Amino acid sequence: MESQLILINLLIKMGVAAALASALVRSVEFKSLLFRDDRSLRQRIYLVLWIAIPITIGVWIRFGAKSFIAGDLSFETTILLGIIAGRASGMMGGALLALPAALHGEWATLPFNVLTGFIAGQLRTLAPDQEDIWSFSPFIDLSIYRMIRRNLPRPKIFDWQIMFFATIVGLRFIHTELSTLLPHSTFSIESDNYWVESAIYATAVTVIGIELKIWNSVRIQIKLEEQERLLLHARMEALKNQINPHFLFNTLNSVSSLVRFDPDTAREMIIKLANILRRLLNSSDAFVPLREEIEFIDNYLDIEVVRFGRDKLQVVKEMEAASLDVMIPSMLLQPLVENSIKHGLSPKIEGGSIYLRSRLTQTKLILEIEDDGVGIGSVPLSERPTDLGNMGIGMANVAERLKVLYGGTARMTIDSQEGKGTLVRIRLPLTDRESVGRAAIFQLSDGAATQKTSQLR
Repeated sequence: MESQLILINLLIKMGVAAALASALVRSVEFKSLLFRDDRSLRQRIYLVLWIAIPITIGVWIRFGAKSFIAGDLSFETTILLGIIAGRASGMMGGALLALPAALHGEWATLPFNVLTGFIAGQLRTLAPDQEDIWSFSPFIDLSIYRMIRRNLPRPKIFDWQIMFFATIVGLRFIHTELSTLLPHSTFSIESDNYWVESAIYATAVTVIGIELKIWNSVRIQIKLEEQERLLLHARMEALKNQINPHFLFNTLNSVSSLVRFDPDTAREMIIKLANILRRLLNSSDAFVPLREEIEFIDNYLDIEVVRFGRDKLQVVKEMEAASLDVMIPSMLLQPLVENSIKHGLSPKIEGGSIYLRSRLTQTKLILEIEDDGVGIGSVPLSERPTDLGNMGIGMANVAERLKVLYGGTARMTIDSQEGKGTLVRIRLPLTDRESVGRAAIFQLSDGAATQKTSQLR
């Protein structure tokens, strides 16, 4: 074969490898198999089939279209399977990839591929760290430089990256000699030109490096997304755990003020507090239906009304029936109700009222907590982050949780007038599942809302 044609096929070969690697990694199932640390026998078989079947088709195409030899990636793929999944997978994949060649008279391909898969799998067991597999680079000069840098303090002879490179070159040399000694028994691109032959060897290393780099980039992206998810989860747990002690501290203060002069009421409050804490401890869900959150608020207000005064606190609920089944963040409303009592109604000698409202739009759930207390001034929460400390840790945590859970799609505002009261309005986006059922919800509710005015007793 002419040197120019060989070089063109080598370039196409690298392109085919990159295209196949990119196409495979788009599959969620393939990614779950590829990036596992431990695989069962069935998972190893599935991984081999995922990778080997398209390459086997490429080998068949080589026989059907004799001019398209770049589709035969059986040598490089066998090494990849052994390195990624171990000896058994490498030998199994090598045998599968050799079937078309063996059926067309290239009988030496089968034992050579099995040997290649075994050696590659054995090399995997020698890796001191599995991360070394994914960090392999076809640029051997960088590997040598890193080895020298690592070995300056403590000289070591063995370097896995260089050993990987040497294994690919060594197996490619064996393949070359096999095709020379036993012509037509196996397929191998060869050239009498020294530079072209060097390019053939370099292509074998580069094809393996390209596929590993493509898969590793997706692997790193998945790890980053997982770390981000874990970070957000930890942040949410920290915020929830910060709210609960804050609520417990305020409730215990109310109980302590009743212990001496009204022990029966104090005992009743302790029982209610135990019910609330039981619900907090038993619930690990980040989201709950609005209905459950309102029930929790009722229990909380039963406690607060004792401290505040039975004749001084009114609660008015205007809850749209369809909204009660919408999922909202757990413990979202309690800090806001607590803030209304503590900062809005407590300074008023005559007490006041708290209004709880909910309604649905096409894309939003709107929640309102309003009081007719002393007011804190009219200000959008997003424009006054420095005021969160003055409004209490509970309010600050609600704003932070909304930011963590919804990003910029949720909005919380405060509208307050001095001497007239404060309105906290939260707009939450509906989930896709809820959006699908919006038409039916509006037909059932027909705009009706349940209005309940109750004086706590």
